[in-house]
Amino acid sequence: MPYYTNADLFEVGDFTSHAGNKLAWKIECDAIRPEWWDGLARMIMDYQTEPFSKVVGIPRGGMALAHAMKKYVTPGDHPWMVVDDVYTTGTSFREFCTDNQTMFAYKWCAFARKPIAYEEPHDVRALFTMPPEVK
Repeated sequence: MPYYTNADLFEVGDFTSHAGNKLAWKIECDAIRPEWWDGLARMIMDYQTEPFSKVVGIPRGGMALAHAMKKYVTPGDHPWMVVDDVYTTGTSFREFCTDNQTMFAYKWCAFARKPIAYEEPHDVRALFTMPPEVK
């Protein structure tokens, strides 16, 4: 789990999303310290009321949040949880959640670059959501 003390959480510039979209800014989650991921995980648990038996992170962005969420795993026959750091278009979730364990998992991200309709795609919930773009 990389953590770079000299990274800025919010960066302005020319970036390309996982889906290939051009972005003018990004959230650089490598700037988040491990104890901050623990705080984000605790915040998610204020809203995640159903138990989950395993948590998996979407490589590479979701690994730190998955590590922080592991302390909340409940043994038993419960759905899994899939996590990522930033939701932009949902491509990472669509590409990662392809088997029964991940398709029907609870899905969370720390940040969403736009509002997500909870029903689509894949019922992803975001802890922090940016407002809709104004065109």
